[in-house]
Amino acid sequence: MNKTYNHKDIEQSIYNSWERHGYFKPKNDTCQDSYCIMIPPPNVTGSLHMGHAFQQTIMDILIRYQRMQGKNTLWQVGTDHAGIATQMVVERKIIAEERKTRHDYDRDTFVNKIWQWKSQSGNMITNQMRRLGNSVDWSRERFTMDEGLSNAVKEVFVRLYQEDLIYRGKRLVNWDPKLRTAISDLEVESFESKGSIWYFRYSLADGIRTVDGLDYLVIATTRPETMFGDTGIAVNPKDLRYQNLIGQFVILPLIGRRIPIIGDEYADITKGTGCVKITPAHDFNDYEVGKRHSLPMINILTFDGTIRHDGEVFNASGETSNVVSGEIPVFFRGLDRLAARKEIVIELDRLGLLVDTQQHTIVLPYSDRSGVVIEPMLTNQWYVRTAPLAKVAVKAVEKGEIQFVTKQYENMYFSWMRNIQDWCISRQIWWGHRIPAWYDIDGQVYVGRNESEVRKKNCLGNKVKLLQDNDVLDTWFSSGLWTFSSLGWPENTNVLKIFHPTNLIISGFDIIFFWIARMVMLTMHFIKDQHGKPQVPFKTVYITGLILDEKGKKMSKSKGNIIDPLDIIDGISLDDLIKKRTNNMMQPQLADKIRKRTEKEFPNGIKSYGTDALRFTLAALASTSRDINWDIKRLEGYRNFCNKLWNASRFVLINAKEQDCGFHGGERILSLADRWIISEFNQTVKLFRKALDNYRFDLATNILYEFTWNQFCDWYLEMTKPVISSFSNAEKRGTRHTLVIVLEALLRLAHPIIPFITESIWQQIKILTGEKNSTLMLQPFPVYNAALTDFEALNDLEWIKKVIIAVRTIRTNMNIAPNKPLSVLLRKMSPKVTRLVHENLVFMRALAQINNITLLLGDDKGPISITKIIDNAELLIPMANIINKDTELDRLLKEIKHIDSEISHINIKLNNKKFINYAPEWIVEKERNKLKSYQESKIRLLEEHAIIADL
Repeated sequence: MNKTYNHKDIEQSIYNSWERHGYFKPKNDTCQDSYCIMIPPPNVTGSLHMGHAFQQTIMDILIRYQRMQGKNTLWQVGTDHAGIATQMVVERKIIAEERKTRHDYDRDTFVNKIWQWKSQSGNMITNQMRRLGNSVDWSRERFTMDEGLSNAVKEVFVRLYQEDLIYRGKRLVNWDPKLRTAISDLEVESFESKGSIWYFRYSLADGIRTVDGLDYLVIATTRPETMFGDTGIAVNPKDLRYQNLIGQFVILPLIGRRIPIIGDEYADITKGTGCVKITPAHDFNDYEVGKRHSLPMINILTFDGTIRHDGEVFNASGETSNVVSGEIPVFFRGLDRLAARKEIVIELDRLGLLVDTQQHTIVLPYSDRSGVVIEPMLTNQWYVRTAPLAKVAVKAVEKGEIQFVTKQYENMYFSWMRNIQDWCISRQIWWGHRIPAWYDIDGQVYVGRNESEVRKKNCLGNKVKLLQDNDVLDTWFSSGLWTFSSLGWPENTNVLKIFHPTNLIISGFDIIFFWIARMVMLTMHFIKDQHGKPQVPFKTVYITGLILDEKGKKMSKSKGNIIDPLDIIDGISLDDLIKKRTNNMMQPQLADKIRKRTEKEFPNGIKSYGTDALRFTLAALASTSRDINWDIKRLEGYRNFCNKLWNASRFVLINAKEQDCGFHGGERILSLADRWIISEFNQTVKLFRKALDNYRFDLATNILYEFTWNQFCDWYLEMTKPVISSFSNAEKRGTRHTLVIVLEALLRLAHPIIPFITESIWQQIKILTGEKNSTLMLQPFPVYNAALTDFEALNDLEWIKKVIIAVRTIRTNMNIAPNKPLSVLLRKMSPKVTRLVHENLVFMRALAQINNITLLLGDDKGPISITKIIDNAELLIPMANIINKDTELDRLLKEIKHIDSEISHINIKLNNKKFINYAPEWIVEKERNKLKSYQESKIRLLEEHAIIADL
């Protein structure tokens, strides 16, 4: 082993060896229990972010843990075709390189360009996954647009259509006017924005007046441009101001259309004027009100967000209607929606119908793909009837067939599933699974797996012209089939029989609705066991928290606080980090703000920490919390942990290599320290396995850290030095044997979390043990064995540790040099203590740096000393001739004075109401913790001062 641990020397070569030898593949031994995890397929356009690294680290820990238990494991890997995102990437590419848009090509040519891009650039994220150490079965890598999954998508669509669970209808959807497609709720981000609210007069028809004698109603709106689509005015039926008007009409300004006044509790008596204009074709809430009152729907916008020449009129069922006119004034036709807003306000003001304008903070929905404000749009789309599917899916969780970890997320699942709406599955783009539906010249729709099947099934000759639907399916539709389509369905493959239902899915809480729930619904509908019972897609859903930055803010490009996991692994200079964070940023002020933030956060860039340190940190952060703050200091600490393990392993190898370690016979006598570390490790195995079995990765890392650093390295290795240097051959043989077997088992225990460093060290250790297996990752995981726990050794050594810790603490508190030998006295000791001292004097003298231990008998009180009570004995360290009394008293008084000053300073802060009310909570808490620490230090210093003053 190299003297210094350098992750760059080992990580990539080890991973390449693992993959080359096929260690990640399942054994397909049906005699063994199977264990399968499905990776949430990352977007083919994407790159690794902290969320990916977090979840994939947890998955890899579990899959390695199960594999080492001898199970037939499969971690199924694959990527998602990411319809809109991928199309945007390629569109930007051809604009930059060819100065063309996709509309300069026919559909097939453009789609071929996307396939070309994928073959050249679409593997970036899978290569990054290798850097994380992911032990996925790369030989089974899938892509949601590959032939097998495409066949599964068509099969599901056709069957659902035949069962009347898929239909085509005109409903309101989130519409992206820039991309000209419907988008899902997950692709909509809402942000607060400064805007205006306008108050307009709508004249009452037929001479009707309000209870106040007015001949008009005042309507407040933040979207004047939609008024051409108004088909009703809602008032609350309990609102005494307007009860007499329900069933009457108003005249729509600028058009003169009569629209009814309806009573609906959607109108809030306490908000605005209490009158709400209803535009069913351009607002989701209005759409529901319109359906309740059978109001017509008028679409006044084109797909690119401009005002139409004539509105499209539909009835409440979405059928074309002429019940009202869709007329739009000539002046406003063709205007962009925002330009139309401005002109409508100007015209209404000119007509004396603008009552007031107020500044208003509104929440606007933006497309996270194009960055434009989305528009509720009435369009023809394909839908899945989800209610029948959801009933079965809800029962699976109610019965415990699917368990959520933690259980609180079941309520989120139930809340959505019990109020589920039909799912819009069509998108108006070219990249994706094209909807398997064809139309004849009369608009009759035919659904089938291909055109040939459609013609044959419907007896359509070749002379009948058919055109396939231009739309593609929502990417979440193909992802919803992931657990069974990636295993070969609709074919009844062996892997489907072996690994389905899968064991676990790991996901963020934000896509429980969009992915988890849909997988449950679709899987249980299509996959049945031999008795016809619906199969669940997975038995456990582990929901992770969201990785935030150190201040608890969401990581995003606009905030400039994103950290690339590969930058942590490989390191990055400050200049390159700034370039990365500000790349393609159009706003110079924002770029400058991000540059300053980055310079403050990482003045020297990010140094290289390696994969194992990153994985350990992410596992340590995997608590049950919903929000998880990233902590670079913990990363530094776990990098030091890797160094510690490396150096400890070198110590073992130096003292065991080419030495008699007892693997080939010979008497082995175990010291108390040997018996203790074996027992301590056995207890650690029990706790560690329990933590992993309960998905408490944070507890598992703490258990591993505490044993490795504190017990094995800081205590046991130090205790072996006297044995190796001066004890008998049988005792040396026993200690060397213990050193090797405990380290080897520790490497197996730690391997799922830190696979690279453990594999590298194990390759050296196996030479000593004679192990023939070629890799650590296929070794058996340590098992708790009650017979290995020596409780006497545990108790005895804990007492010795207390003595050593007491002496070290007194040294520190009294400012005594670590290498200055001390004399120690013991009194009032039990027979057991007497025995322990006699049997382990060498260890105690070596580790506590003491000359000798004197046992005081009878009533002998000994000299003035620092006294510490330890189980069944009193420890005394005489103070005379060890310190200069006056100098030490003066030093302590200066320290106390300094601490008093700090306490006073913090108290002033904490008594300042402005500081408490306006400072971030984490800063306030930090000050409180500092105060507590200073107060505790003062008490300790005063105690020391009293003791020394008595000398």
